[in-house]
Amino acid sequence: MKEFDLEVFNNTNQTQVFTFINNKTKELGFDMASRPETGALLRVLAASKPSSNILEIGTGTGYGTAWLLEGMDENSKLISIEANINVQNVAKEILKNDKRLQLLNENGTDYLKKQKPHTFDIIFADAFPGKYELLNETLNLLKPGGIYIVDDMLPQPDWPEDHFPLAKSVIESLKNLTNVTSVGLHWSSGLILMVPKFK
Repeated sequence: MKEFDLEVFNNTNQTQVFTFINNKTKELGFDMASRPETGALLRVLAASKPSSNILEIGTGTGYGTAWLLEGMDENSKLISIEANINVQNVAKEILKNDKRLQLLNENGTDYLKKQKPHTFDIIFADAFPGKYELLNETLNLLKPGGIYIVDDMLPQPDWPEDHFPLAKSVIESLKNLTNVTSVGLHWSSGLILMVPKFK
């Protein structure tokens, strides 16, 4: 049987942006950027929510940020927070002219604690806060129909030894939630998507 190349759907047109981010990411030795498959899914999710407010917890060098922006319409807004200014400066340098984007150099825990409930249409949690801590508080920031997504839920070769129990415990926490509709995808680096149930 002939195989089809479905990876063609994971390509991007913003080659200059992604080439810049990839090169700078390698220069910095930053090994926590999202995978292209995850980025392609982020792009689709962003495109599914016109005029949306999106939160990214963990800008990193801006790889996921760029994918989200590629899917967003002109009326959508993206807030991306990052505690490490050195890596976030890569995103600032290449994405600074995009008026839809607000980059905040801030501790994720502090940021999450001061947000109003039901503010965001999509939350991509790619840092310790929002993924490994303050989970319920983060989910509470979603509007009805809002989507929560986390990646890196499958064991990775570069994980430090103490990371596996952390990931396992967050999977257990997510699995035990009864107020969400969820799906786990054994794909890319391992993804979990959730939509809170509202009465």
